[in-house]
Amino acid sequence: MLAVHDAESALDFYAKAFGAKEVSDRIPWEGRIGHAEFEIEGARITLADEFPEYNRSPKSLGGTSVSIHINVGNVETIFAQAIEAGVKVLQPIKNEPYGRVCKLEDPYGHVWFFSTQVTQK
Repeated sequence: MLAVHDAESALDFYAKAFGAKEVSDRIPWEGRIGHAEFEIEGARITLADEFPEYNRSPKSLGGTSVSIHINVGNVETIFAQAIEAGVKVLQPIKNEPYGRVCKLEDPYGHVWFFSTQVTQK
């Protein structure tokens, strides 16, 4: 589960930047979002507002030790959408042995790798 400092705006951001679609109802808890679930090209991720007694966001921790890696149909499309939405580019698209990959940081401090597999000839 991703912990963020503003789950409502994060859900809107992920839809715009990564084409995320919400796949469950938002569950409120203590005036904030206690649980929500979204999907990016088949990869399901849960998200909640930060509740320091249960979860801490990268903003509160001063960074993250986790990177989220999702294989997508077209990394160029995700990369362009994400830049338009305002991500921080940590690594532009480049070819790696496992495909074309980019590394991005969202405004909530989470680090994302998106890749598209390339068929070897």
